[in-house]
Amino acid sequence: MEILNQETAYHCLKNVKIGTGTRIFQFVNAYECELGDDCKVGAFVEIQKGVKIGHRCKISSHSFLCEGVELGDGVFIGHSVTFINDRLPRATAGDALQTEADWILETTKIENGASIGSGSTILCGITVGEGAMVGAGSVVTRSVEPYTLVVGNPARKLRDLPRP
Repeated sequence: MEILNQETAYHCLKNVKIGTGTRIFQFVNAYECELGDDCKVGAFVEIQKGVKIGHRCKISSHSFLCEGVELGDGVFIGHSVTFINDRLPRATAGDALQTEADWILETTKIENGASIGSGSTILCGITVGEGAMVGAGSVVTRSVEPYTLVVGNPARKLRDLPRP
């Protein structure tokens, strides 16, 4: 993996480990994260510190991957997908703005081959299982079993998906 530090009008990449063959399009903000081999990251994506992205993942434009997110291999993230990492978000702690010391980071794992549809929101502290699919616009509030299709707000199981 190559470690990139690049700041231009098109990117802001700081301490990013990028695998061989990975392509990053314009206006991406990524810092202190890892991307595997042969990934594709669309325009206007933010990838925060500590995020780990497996090999052969596709992250579509306008998506937000916050600290605590881990993607397995072959994961698809549709356009405008948002991940959440704080179960009790607040702007302040007492009379001051919150700092990292004032909240608990909750992790989220998207397992190999899973797909997250455009416009979905994935709450923290859950796992989307291997080969699972989240329908566009869904709000995922609890873990999704492998090879399951979930849709809606909150996301509910629609059906099982075929296993390879």
